Amino acid sequence: MRQVLVNARLAMQACGMSEAGEVRTRNEDRFVVDDALGLVAVADGMGGHMSGEVASSGALAALAASLADGHARLQKMGEEGDPDATDLDLRWNGTVRLRRAVDRANALLYEQNRARGQADGDGMGSTLTGLQFLPALGAVLSFHVGDSRLYRYRDGGLVQLTRDQTAYQLALESGTPGELPPRNLLLQAIGPAPVVAPDFDYHEVRAGDLLLLCSDGLHGWVPHAEIAALLRREDDPGAACAGLLDLSRRHASRDNVTVLLARFEATGAHDEAKNIAAHASSRSGPA
Repeated sequence: MRQVLVNARLAMQACGMSEAGEVRTRNEDRFVVDDALGLVAVADGMGGHMSGEVASSGALAALAASLADGHARLQKMGEEGDPDATDLDLRWNGTVRLRRAVDRANALLYEQNRARGQADGDGMGSTLTGLQFLPALGAVLSFHVGDSRLYRYRDGGLVQLTRDQTAYQLALESGTPGELPPRNLLLQAIGPAPVVAPDFDYHEVRAGDLLLLCSDGLHGWVPHAEIAALLRREDDPGAACAGLLDLSRRHASRDNVTVLLARFEATGAHDEAKNIAAHASSRSGPA
């Protein structure tokens, strides 16, 4: 378990696990938990001949590097903690930085595909789904390309926060007659095309919230109700991650499986209790 960022109200802790699964020989999934940036993300690579691992690793590395550069520039300019900044400013600026980071990841993989002589739409690619915690707002900004997913578990209920960018999902929503497309046919991914259109969203978080990021090795095989039931009965995120991987095995998942859980906890009550205890201790000496 790793504590990522803390403000006066909330702390975010995150952990993740990934495995090749029972069928695949290689794991092309990757995930990142970056303490300093409050960043957690999942990438599911594709491309064959080990290109999937290159794509997912490269996308996450470029994303984190871009956000780190932006964070360093802000610190140098002294803009962190600007007393005149508004919530809207923080949301807008955070979204702009995330957009640049996703674009940077896409450009890197696209140029690598071009260098290999692979035309637009071909070559390696990766899904990219994640979030960045904004402690000052008690919220997260999410970003999403492909069909990895972000869920929120709150008060016993599990809600999907992202929309699969797949031909299957589009056909479902449009009511297209006839046979539905394959579930894994992506409308876009990081790398195959020069431009990508990520989905961004803003989600306020509360103490007790649990956010789940996962690749389709989990959500493509394990029923939604069983994921929710496991999160309901397993309070420890590390044990919950292990339990979700076990569920994917029990449902005979034929894909790589990655799960990442971010939990939000109140910090004020804990700090107040420590202060009261320390104050009491300082007054409890011999009369």
